[in-house]
Amino acid sequence: MAEEGIVKIQYLVSLCAVLAVGAALTAAPVTVLGKATEKTPGVPHGLREQGKGTSYAPVDLKEDIASVIDRMKTAKPEVMKRQMDLLKERYDLANRPAKDATMSRGKPIQEGIRVALSKGMTWEKLQTMSPEEIRDKDAFPSGFFPLPHPNHPEGGMVFPQFHIEEIQKQEGRDLTRFDLDFDLPVHLLPEFPPPIYLTTRPDLGDVSQGKLVTLDNYYEFFNGILNPKQLEGLRLLVTTFPQQQFNQTEDRRTIRPSRGVTCFECHANGHTNASTHLAGDVRPQELRHRIDTPTLRGLNIQRLFGSQRALKTVEDFTEFEQRGAYFDGDHVIGTKKGANILERGSQVHFMAEFQELLDFPPAPKLGIDGKLSSSKATAAEKRGEMLFFGKATCAGCHQAPYYTDNSMHNLKVERFYKPRMINGRMASADGPIKTFPLRGIKDSPPYLHDGRLLTLEDTVEFFNLVLGTQLTAEEKQDLVAFLRVL
Repeated sequence: MAEEGIVKIQYLVSLCAVLAVGAALTAAPVTVLGKATEKTPGVPHGLREQGKGTSYAPVDLKEDIASVIDRMKTAKPEVMKRQMDLLKERYDLANRPAKDATMSRGKPIQEGIRVALSKGMTWEKLQTMSPEEIRDKDAFPSGFFPLPHPNHPEGGMVFPQFHIEEIQKQEGRDLTRFDLDFDLPVHLLPEFPPPIYLTTRPDLGDVSQGKLVTLDNYYEFFNGILNPKQLEGLRLLVTTFPQQQFNQTEDRRTIRPSRGVTCFECHANGHTNASTHLAGDVRPQELRHRIDTPTLRGLNIQRLFGSQRALKTVEDFTEFEQRGAYFDGDHVIGTKKGANILERGSQVHFMAEFQELLDFPPAPKLGIDGKLSSSKATAAEKRGEMLFFGKATCAGCHQAPYYTDNSMHNLKVERFYKPRMINGRMASADGPIKTFPLRGIKDSPPYLHDGRLLTLEDTVEFFNLVLGTQLTAEEKQDLVAFLRVL
């Protein structure tokens, strides 16, 4: 018995020694390729070595909402200063309206090139340089780089102040975020509220009566104009549902618990108010695109939906927004916050049917083929049309009558610069982007999928450089003149 006890004691001592060594090895730094790196508990070594994070948002937060509000409100001034400093460095943000061009309800269009060039550079000189030379000399205009979200590491829906105030006035809901504000000046945004044109009732013109359509007034405005299915679809489009930043949980960005947002919060009156968000299609966070909310006008002639998702029907797009985009493409966090699962036959279909009634604004200088009526167009507009379908190569993607080819194209803008981090946004390859229609383009600034181009003049300069079309200054002006009448 004594010998058996001694053996057991020796075994336990050995076991403890092994466990102690194991614990020491576990706690010690791990050497990878000769370099000591801190080992992260619970994370597979392969993921640490690749620097990969997780695709999922944290669900069980340990920080209480009061602490979150205090921390993020304190950080807000510096966050907004960083973003505004970037905008001022990139652009001329002055209010310089065109004297002879307005949006459909009369708001002046902002004119002129707003993208800044580096010292000593001119647009004429820049377009003579090859993509490789521009990249090697770091000469790519800063305003042509991807535009970050106002706080890219945080992201989420952000609404212009004029929309926040109108919703507060009509419905008593507060869409203010305690952590950040919208960044672009009002004069560079679409008119508000925008008009609504219906394919089924062109005789009525703007059916919005100059007001923002909400749950408070949609029935008054549209009863007797829409059929019951379409009216119910519109009701759902102006009904609030929980969203990533606007919900009732402790993981929100509003002081008070929020009922959520509506589809028409970003797509005001079925158009756009330029609200921004981050596309939920990709991870990690720094590679997510800022979204410049596109208009819903003309959905009936489109066959791809989403800037990169290439969803095939309006119904798919509508359902995806509620199931995925509202929660950054994370269905797990959506379950916690109250994702609204729409029924395909009686809700999604009704919402899609209304959206497909939203028409482009009137274009009195265009004929039934979508091209200029020669008797109504100016000389500059006619020259611009010839450039559009010729030297400028715009029609290679933007084909009449609605000026889209319902396809996607990769401009490979990354040819012109070396990847870099800009306010939390990694500027690198964007990949293929949907060809959005250009009909009514004057009504929906800013331009490109992330809103990096503030004016049509900026847009012409961007594509002239990227496509290498070598337009003269006069040709660029003529092309802008044509775009304004689409």
